[in-house]
Amino acid sequence: MLIERLTEALGADAVKTSPEDLACYSFDAYSQGVLPSAVVLPTSAAQVSAVVKIARELEEPLIARGSGTGLCGGATPIRAGIVLSFARMNQLLELDIENRRVRVAPGLVNLQLSERIASTGYFYAPDPASQRASTIGGNIGTNAGGPHCLAYGTTVNHVLALEIVDDRGECFTTGVEDLGYDLTALLVGSEGTLGIVTSAWVRLLRIPPATGVWLAAFPSIESASEAVSAIVGAGIVPTALEMMDATIVRAVESAYAAGYPEDAAAVLLVESSGEPEEVASADAAIARIARAHGATKWQAAKSAEQRDALWRGRKGAAGAVGRIAPNYYTQDVCVPRTRLPEMLAAVDEAARKHEIVVGNVFHAGDGNLHPLLLYDKRDARQVAAVIEIGNVVLARAVELGGTISGEHGVGIEKRGGMSMVYRTEDLAAMACVRDVFDPHALLNPEKIFPAGISCREMRT
Repeated sequence: MLIERLTEALGADAVKTSPEDLACYSFDAYSQGVLPSAVVLPTSAAQVSAVVKIARELEEPLIARGSGTGLCGGATPIRAGIVLSFARMNQLLELDIENRRVRVAPGLVNLQLSERIASTGYFYAPDPASQRASTIGGNIGTNAGGPHCLAYGTTVNHVLALEIVDDRGECFTTGVEDLGYDLTALLVGSEGTLGIVTSAWVRLLRIPPATGVWLAAFPSIESASEAVSAIVGAGIVPTALEMMDATIVRAVESAYAAGYPEDAAAVLLVESSGEPEEVASADAAIARIARAHGATKWQAAKSAEQRDALWRGRKGAAGAVGRIAPNYYTQDVCVPRTRLPEMLAAVDEAARKHEIVVGNVFHAGDGNLHPLLLYDKRDARQVAAVIEIGNVVLARAVELGGTISGEHGVGIEKRGGMSMVYRTEDLAAMACVRDVFDPHALLNPEKIFPAGISCREMRT
């Protein structure tokens, strides 16, 4: 019945049911779930609406999916259902340079957006490390950030309006008027649990006239962390302020030969944009602070090629660890910048206790850490160890006044950890919001909230 109905609505070519196809859509970059009942590839909001109406009638869960690069299992089916792949909805729909905005379909790859509009002198700011593969729709689902969110903010700061298909299969638009509740902001980061994005108006920024990129090497990760706090504390806001430790630097150099000093215990990658005189001023001020905190090297990228090489190494860091370990597990937590040394010490202590190698590469400017725990999934002890270390990292981040997710979302992985951050009453209030949008619990079910949390806690 389900397959026949979907095929009638979308056509046979848009409905995938072979074991091989279903297996490919049973996991994202985090974990493997269960096989979906079907995978559909719609080409329009009308087709999405038709699928939702069929799913509601037959009580089939719906899981919206971009490129499957999510790291928390947000696009992983838990109890079969229909996976909506937006691979065929990847168009740049409208370009409105006069109002500095563009409307895109959810399957458009992040980096392709900026590449397609580069000739206009504008760009799209959110740039997660996965931007060569991740989609705008997926970025909206998790409120993705990236290295440049320090200056420009995360995805929610750049989404102006959304076209949404709700749980009834009805289409509506948010953000048209600045009145009432901010539904656009509510939907960004909701991981497809409140509605399905079928297009988005996003903000464009003018490409700065000048950009400088610098590399600072430090004798310890502590001194690099202290330099980060001092830079921001001095009122300087670089467009990016990234940190990598020695483990990551060695992996990156092995993979990309990007120009990082392999004898450094930690490096900072700093970028500043603006008018040429502003960039020159930032160079002098940040170099002075870095040296005052023990920097042994301060090097400017002297060409666009050198700048691109440094960024290629940073954004390819996670892939580069394949040179030194068969598997890695990524965490994603945020702490106040001043607590970075304590957080890094906690990660190192937990990793040493369990005899696991850890590599740190993260957005230091806003305290968003991504420790990579290196292991071999064929070794049961190591698998158990990285899971335990991950739990320690989450708990310590909360103790230090931070949170359990910076930009990867919650998905399956961190739903149990939500109770570390919120009271049961708070979670129940959020569950009530979800119930309003999805009373039948068909939109990406069993994500975000811990088991047993429901709106009933608010009503009793």
